[in-house]
Amino acid sequence: MKKQSAGLLLYRKRGSVFEVLLVHLGGPFWARKDRGAWFLPKGEIESGEDILAAAQREFREETGIEPREPFLPLGSVAHKSGKQVTAWAFAGDCDPAAIRSNTFRLEWPPRSGKFSEFAEIDRAAFFTLEEAREKMHEAEFAFVLRLREALGASS
Repeated sequence: MKKQSAGLLLYRKRGSVFEVLLVHLGGPFWARKDRGAWFLPKGEIESGEDILAAAQREFREETGIEPREPFLPLGSVAHKSGKQVTAWAFAGDCDPAAIRSNTFRLEWPPRSGKFSEFAEIDRAAFFTLEEAREKMHEAEFAFVLRLREALGASS
């Protein structure tokens, strides 16, 4: 069975500039990656969990921010791995430097027997449409385009 994740895309408009909040994954695998390594906050849907409720839970866990209605559905995309991601957007603002993520344990280095704790999200930032195109995971950029279209935003 393919993995299914749900997430939220926080957006803001400053004057005529449209921006989205993206997060960079923590841990050693992503530490030196930037291009294609930024995502919307998301995570796996638990068995029997409502998809939108999962998106809200994951957003809270990964950012420490309480998401606020209304939520605009952005549909789903598939990663090359086959993982299906469903997303919604909501308007808001925050200080990306103040984001606090949950953590995970990982054996690092591999097969070393040593376990370390890593932040699931190591940083966050707001990006314009063009910046997001450069930074985001390719499949998830579709969410930004869908949001821009739904809002009638030009940039």
